[in-house]
Amino acid sequence: MAESPYPRATAMRFTKMHGAGNDFVVLDLRHGLPPPDAALAAALADRHRGVGCDQILTIEAPRSAAAVAAYRIWNSDGSPSQQCGNGARCVAAWLVRDGAARGSTFDVDSPLATHAVERLGDDRYAIAMGVPEFMPARIPMRGFDAPRAEYDADVDEGVRLRFGAVSMGNPHAVIEVPSADAAPVQHYGPLLQRSPHFPESVNVGFAEVIARDRVRLRVYERGVGETLACGSGACAAAAVLMRRGRVDREVAIALPGGELRIRWPSDDAPVIMSGPAAFVFEGEWKA
Repeated sequence: MAESPYPRATAMRFTKMHGAGNDFVVLDLRHGLPPPDAALAAALADRHRGVGCDQILTIEAPRSAAAVAAYRIWNSDGSPSQQCGNGARCVAAWLVRDGAARGSTFDVDSPLATHAVERLGDDRYAIAMGVPEFMPARIPMRGFDAPRAEYDADVDEGVRLRFGAVSMGNPHAVIEVPSADAAPVQHYGPLLQRSPHFPESVNVGFAEVIARDRVRLRVYERGVGETLACGSGACAAAAVLMRRGRVDREVAIALPGGELRIRWPSDDAPVIMSGPAAFVFEGEWKA
């Protein structure tokens, strides 16, 4: 049997962070540590026997000339994720404290792209999250050839749902509901994730429009379940609702863990997400 890259005697430094309640364990891999395997990811994420987190973020050497660093995202089941808005802000704050990022603006590489970051003060950061992708084949979503403002689909035996769909670097379905509190998140979230319409599964948002400048949102995430906040989910909900004309081009998204602001100036512009990033504690993993 191959020896683990994380022997039990080795202490691994980590930082616990959160963005609007969406919490992370941050690992610095710039000096040779390998990325976490499924067993380590599950152990770190365990809220009773580990550190406890929704996802793990790994800081790595930059992949583009302009970036100060790169990062990757690992779900608590060990699967990789392509995008995480709250994680991006935490990575930005971590890099500022580390000294790798200087000044009021800088770039970071995510698994998919290079993102512009702006420091706003008071531990808040704005991240350019990219241009939303509505073409079904690129979300990816099966069964539809062209984008629609709202899809009406059989997602399970006898269950039909109406939803919007978009990629923010990862696939999202957005269901508009009369009440976010009463939304059947734990029922419809897994149903849509198992649907053959989404071959790579999907993050499912339940959005309640309060006013043209305010939305309440809950998100059931791939590989995680419901979280207190989902940054890319907030961007997805805003983009879907903006395309329908339901909300303005700048909107506050209230999630269970806190509030994010989403701005999308035009259909061909990147979505800008702003919100908090907080350090919780640091430690050494010796398990």
